[in-house]
Amino acid sequence: MALVSADSRIAELLTELHQLIKQTQEERSRSEHNLVNIQKTHERMQTENKISPYYRTKLRGLYTTAKADAEAECNILRKALDKIAEIKSLLEERRIAAKIAGLYNDSEPPRKTMRRGVLMTLLQQSAMTLPLWIGKPGDKPPPLCGAIPASGDYVAKPGDKVAARVKAVDGDEQWILAEVVSYSHATNKYEVDDIDEEGKERHTLSRRRIIPLPQWKANPETDPEALFQKEQLVLALYPQTTCFYRALIHTPPQRPQDDYSVLFEDTSYADGYSPPLNVAQRFSMRHKSYFIPEAVIRLVSHHSLCSDFSEHS
Repeated sequence: MALVSADSRIAELLTELHQLIKQTQEERSRSEHNLVNIQKTHERMQTENKISPYYRTKLRGLYTTAKADAEAECNILRKALDKIAEIKSLLEERRIAAKIAGLYNDSEPPRKTMRRGVLMTLLQQSAMTLPLWIGKPGDKPPPLCGAIPASGDYVAKPGDKVAARVKAVDGDEQWILAEVVSYSHATNKYEVDDIDEEGKERHTLSRRRIIPLPQWKANPETDPEALFQKEQLVLALYPQTTCFYRALIHTPPQRPQDDYSVLFEDTSYADGYSPPLNVAQRFSMRHKSYFIPEAVIRLVSHHSLCSDFSEHS
């Protein structure tokens, strides 16, 4: 019944979203005439080579109207983004409900393990579709936007993706990509599933062994303070794996769609660090240690010089 209710609500939201998209186009078409008038007025001023009181007054009125039109369009777009966020939330709730139902349904055969190539594609899509934080003027990015960590009392919800510190088969500890199953306030412990095992490997972990993943991308053009900076130590998901490793930020994103360029700790390389590799904001998190030795800083500078040299060779 819950799944049917979610489907019905999703259908309603999609209809509302469609209407908002139409309103956006109508608002944009309506404001186009005013923008053309602004351009033509500037062209006349250049032709006459003077700024008369008439043109000054006219432009002030045109720009006031243009500002109001832009704010109206912005408000419609924000409503559309809210609808999209609600749809994504309902889809995630439906997925979790279906997963739980499958776990307790003995009449159906067990699901096949997801092929690794499919899993990697899904992780890439998850990184690409992570929403961009778009605040109003004066708003500060919230926790879990880009490099901003979760608040101290934050509890990840079922279905949330996290980095989880678990013991490997050989006894060593590692950070893996996992999905939250539940959280017990009585024991302050999470139950999480290894994302790479389709629920076969479940771990019970304390809060200090869990790091929530970012829920929004930070925009480098408007909120650069919400991004990790060059030479900062992070935990990053190694490409084509589901494990997190220590890495240094080589280059932060320059545009909203850009990834970080990072240097992973890797003893197979002579200098102890990999060549620069791209990692999405979705899978880059603050590491507990912030101290970076001077030798490592020189190493990052060396990589930068080598990259510059290669580009100009």
